[in-house]
Amino acid sequence: MAINALDALTTQTPAAAAKADATATSDRFLKLLVAQMQNQDPLNPMDNAQVTSQMAQINTVNGIEKLNTTVQGLSGQFVQMQALQGAALVGRDVVVKGNKMDIADAVGQGGFELAGPADAVKVEVLSPAGQVLDTLNLGAQTSGMHSFDWAAGANTNDSALKFRVTATLGTATVESTALMRDKVDAVSTSGNTLNLELQNSGTVAYADVKALN
Repeated sequence: MAINALDALTTQTPAAAAKADATATSDRFLKLLVAQMQNQDPLNPMDNAQVTSQMAQINTVNGIEKLNTTVQGLSGQFVQMQALQGAALVGRDVVVKGNKMDIADAVGQGGFELAGPADAVKVEVLSPAGQVLDTLNLGAQTSGMHSFDWAAGANTNDSALKFRVTATLGTATVESTALMRDKVDAVSTSGNTLNLELQNSGTVAYADVKALN
């Protein structure tokens, strides 16, 4: 039975295939192709179309290997560039998902993101135990990101306050996401992902940052 040169190459283990460079792969292919032609059935020889097809396939394989190498190199450079840019964020504030109230100069601040417009938005300020300390009725709001201020009063030094956002349009609930301000303490990379080490939120992917302050 005739041996298909390309099929013989693809039966290699992944580890062996990973170690073979394009030159070695092409050399093995040509040797197998010659062997295939020498051992072909004289009554049913390979035609030019078959040979051309296999040559085209091996060229495609080599091209993919070179492309993968190039993409991997570019990916590594991109991660390094991200890390350098991320280092400039250390010490800065960012806006991320979270419901911790940020209090400074007797004013509490928070934010939220609405999936759609709402005719009534309510923010409840919560104690560490989850009790409602105050309620802000913000009225109608458009879709997107919004912020709010709250007069902290006697709660100025309480750093454990949280808030809860409720939004409605008529009788329907509008999806809302609480947003908070946090400080970048450090940056790190994991694979192709740039991560920020935040003061209160821990490790957060840079892609999850909503805004920079």
